[in-house]
Amino acid sequence: MKKFSASEDYLARAERTIPLGSQTFSKSRTQFPFGVSPYFVTHGRGSRVWDVDGNEYIDFVNGLAAITLGYNDEEVNEAVRRQLELGVIFSLPHPLEAEVAELICDMVPCAEMVRFGKNGSDATSGAIRLARAHTNRDRVAVCGYHGWQDWYIGSTSRNRGVPQATRDLTHTFAYNEPEPLRELLERHQGEFAAVILEPMNAIEPKPGFLERVKELAHAHGALLVFDETITGFRYSNAGAQGFFGVTPDLATFGKGLANGFPISAVAGPRQLMRLMEEIFFSFTFGGETLSLAAAKATLLKLRREPVTQRIAAKGSRCRGAIDDQIRSYGLTETFSVSGHPSWLFFNIRDSHGRSSLEIKTLYLQEMFAQGILTIGTFNLSDAHTDEDIDALVAAHDRFLRIVADALRSGTLDGVLRCAPLQPLFKVR
Repeated sequence: MKKFSASEDYLARAERTIPLGSQTFSKSRTQFPFGVSPYFVTHGRGSRVWDVDGNEYIDFVNGLAAITLGYNDEEVNEAVRRQLELGVIFSLPHPLEAEVAELICDMVPCAEMVRFGKNGSDATSGAIRLARAHTNRDRVAVCGYHGWQDWYIGSTSRNRGVPQATRDLTHTFAYNEPEPLRELLERHQGEFAAVILEPMNAIEPKPGFLERVKELAHAHGALLVFDETITGFRYSNAGAQGFFGVTPDLATFGKGLANGFPISAVAGPRQLMRLMEEIFFSFTFGGETLSLAAAKATLLKLRREPVTQRIAAKGSRCRGAIDDQIRSYGLTETFSVSGHPSWLFFNIRDSHGRSSLEIKTLYLQEMFAQGILTIGTFNLSDAHTDEDIDALVAAHDRFLRIVADALRSGTLDGVLRCAPLQPLFKVR
């Protein structure tokens, strides 16, 4: 049984100076049951990471899907080392800014010009400001998770500190349901600047859904924005827009750009992006060269090698095997696997009188004990091997055997070694 004493000590230490003990909500103690979870990682290599207790894991979180090539990819590291010797930030732009922008424009259907940020939230907020400036309108329709900025997070239950006037301008709509979106746009005729959505997360778009959203947005004078923070350079080199064949007016990118280095981008056609010269979207570190060097190396490798295809093949094998296991244990009412093969979701539902959070707590407990790092998704990288997939499948077989018995015999409490996770706001 793995020990987590050093992780727990570091958590107590961190919480004295850091709210929740982490800079990122999705990496905080809210997501990991106390007593059975690692909380701090020291290093990674390829598909694996090691925590502060020395425990080794095959990582299927991959920096919340920011790692696509694998930890410490040598080509990316070498590009960053070379640039580090030359400098990180300067008093004038660096040529890498144009070089990386050109690569994105070559790969992404909607991109003719690009502006960089550091986080996905920077990019989505820039796209919304651009859409508002272009249309001279204020309202935004959202579907999915789009970051921490007021304009979006005000539409969620984590809206403390966001002015009511800001909240009132953002409206949510359900994925794969175009009719409520049509009603929303008609209810506020001529007021919507943008319709922004993740083109896909856990559920595939129904035939014609993305096309219909684009048609509705344009019919009402709004811009269509694809938030490709995760899908970009993961679903395909052309992002989800290339994968599904639907080109938005603007798109935002982040996690897949630089194999973990902090950089994001807003991309779109020249006539829209020129307006970036008039609105204010500016960062001291927008042209930081280490991340740009990492992005250039990552994008060149994606163009040169079938990385996204390899990742998808591994994910397809993973999904097929776990689907078979779920059926064999008679647990199809409790568990399912969905999503694109590169970004799969292990879905858990209430079952046998137990909540999905209680079942998820047992799931995480058993995954961590078997050396699998996950938060309920499988974010694959090119570094995952066939043996890694075999280990993931074997870990699920053991978990499904345990949970099937515990649910049917009413002994879930007896196999849990910790308190269950508590409800949180859902971003998707």
